[in-house]
Amino acid sequence: MSTGSIRVQTENIFPIIKKFLYSDQEIFLRELISNATDATLKLKTLLSVGEFKGELGETTIDITLDTKKKTLTISDKGIGMSAEDVEKYINQVAFSGAEEFVKKYEGKTNIIGHFGLGFYSAFMVADKVEIITKSYTDVPAVKWVCEGNTEYKLEEYKKKKERGTDIVLHLSDESSEFLEETRIQNLLDKYCKFMPIPIRFGKKKEWVKDEENKEKDKEIEVDNIINNPEPAWTKSPQDLKEEDYQKFYKELYPYQFEETLFHIHLNVDYPFNLTGILYFPKIKNKLELRKEKIQLYCNQVFVTDNVEGVVPEYLTLIHGVLDSPDIPLNVSRSYLQSDANVKKISSHISKKVADKLEEMYKTDAEDFKKKWDDIRVFIEYGMLTDEKFFERALKFMLLKDTTGNCLSFAEYKEKVKPLQTDKDKKIIFLYANHTEDQHSYIQIANEKGYNVLVMDTPLTAHLLERLERHDSEIHFTRVDADIIDKLIKKEEQIPCKLSEEEKEKIKPLFEAVLSKEKYSISIDSLSETDAPITITQPEFMRRMKEMSALGGGVGFYGALPEMFNVVVNANHPLASKILNEGNEEKKKKIAKQAADLALLSQGMLKGEELTRFVKRSFDLIK
Repeated sequence: MSTGSIRVQTENIFPIIKKFLYSDQEIFLRELISNATDATLKLKTLLSVGEFKGELGETTIDITLDTKKKTLTISDKGIGMSAEDVEKYINQVAFSGAEEFVKKYEGKTNIIGHFGLGFYSAFMVADKVEIITKSYTDVPAVKWVCEGNTEYKLEEYKKKKERGTDIVLHLSDESSEFLEETRIQNLLDKYCKFMPIPIRFGKKKEWVKDEENKEKDKEIEVDNIINNPEPAWTKSPQDLKEEDYQKFYKELYPYQFEETLFHIHLNVDYPFNLTGILYFPKIKNKLELRKEKIQLYCNQVFVTDNVEGVVPEYLTLIHGVLDSPDIPLNVSRSYLQSDANVKKISSHISKKVADKLEEMYKTDAEDFKKKWDDIRVFIEYGMLTDEKFFERALKFMLLKDTTGNCLSFAEYKEKVKPLQTDKDKKIIFLYANHTEDQHSYIQIANEKGYNVLVMDTPLTAHLLERLERHDSEIHFTRVDADIIDKLIKKEEQIPCKLSEEEKEKIKPLFEAVLSKEKYSISIDSLSETDAPITITQPEFMRRMKEMSALGGGVGFYGALPEMFNVVVNANHPLASKILNEGNEEKKKKIAKQAADLALLSQGMLKGEELTRFVKRSFDLIK
């Protein structure tokens, strides 16, 4: 047995850092500006605790391009470094000055850095890197130069008189894209939009009122400050008005023209730190999971817009921003690492969303009902994918009927008259998912005193199944799943005007004009006022196929051919007319015409059959 220390040679680690530490070359700019931000925040911390006695002055970070020299420079007016600091924090790979500073001033600062590797991202794009820095203490400025290997030069630099650090990147030929203004501007917009220190990228032109000539505007040059150091999520909700939230939404999504319905401002400091604002757009019936619509930040530094794991899946239907220093990131801060904290944060966000929705419903139910159609899919998806959210959402999930009336799940059960059935001793509620197509069925149900729900989202089949599992006493049946009279528990049957022999005579006529593979025909005694022929589909079969189409582990049912029940009303005058018709050919024509009319009413008559029906109808008119 032997023990010892693992030897790491910088000759081996340097190429790894340069080539494999970061997934995207462009990350280098975020890392270097983060370092500049930290240097400035450190100085502000020292000022606040009395360890820095000088003038803070302007602290803007400057980004400068020089296309002739092929350099990109990041300059800050922060804490700076002495020669000793450079030896300690630059020449020792992965020694984090930020981590050391946080430990010393715990609770008094909010530094971005952590791993001590961000500076070396510069060598992904540069052949040579210079550091020109002067500490806030009274020591000489120094210059450090390295050409992408383990050799460096460190010397005094008398030219630098001001506190702070300049990082000068001599860009390689392969990285010449970063000499383009638009490329740098886009990176600054992406990664540094809300960093806590102002960032300036040259000058820009603006039109302002000409004080001398009031009727004209004049063009002037102003500092091109590219970021908002105090975004809305860093402020207290008490200090913000509704217009502030809408203005910030436009800042997050400049090309999103529709205003949001409402927002949730998150501000958590225990058991973890989390701030952010989530916006609810008009979702309607669109089930579009846009995983790039929520932006994740760490101390105001953009990390990713892939928030899988940090927020529950259903929340990817909404927009917004989250910021937490407690979300575990990989060493390059480019993606998340699985961690118990992530699950806690995800669960907490879900709870806050449910709390907000419940509060909205309790505070102003009428306003909540007006928003229901726009947020319904979001709530339904949450109920299907998050068990805890399902339990909470039962308090504010609404059921809307064909008259536009909305009731909560509990209210609907209490106030609405259900159908009674002795099969499985369930109470049945009717619903429609295509009110136009199912109009005749809805009308019949309403005439008999029954309410019909509108359940027409892509998630309807799954949601109904989930609600039935939650409450075993109820069952939802589509309004065209069967004849209403057959669904209702009845003590007496309606007398049939046809004998059993006559029923047996009429059935083959319809079997001859309808496919046996698709339609099952029965002759039933219904009210004379009911339709002569009704086409229905069993609720179980339909729902299984719908769930299969959306992906629900019921592929077997999705593969089965569609089957429909055709009910011929034996008490309708048409049944007697067909039986009493002496001409056999005419009998078949009437049966075919009646069957086609029933199919047409359900949008099921198409193609060649529809063409023949139209021609036959005109012939009958003639």
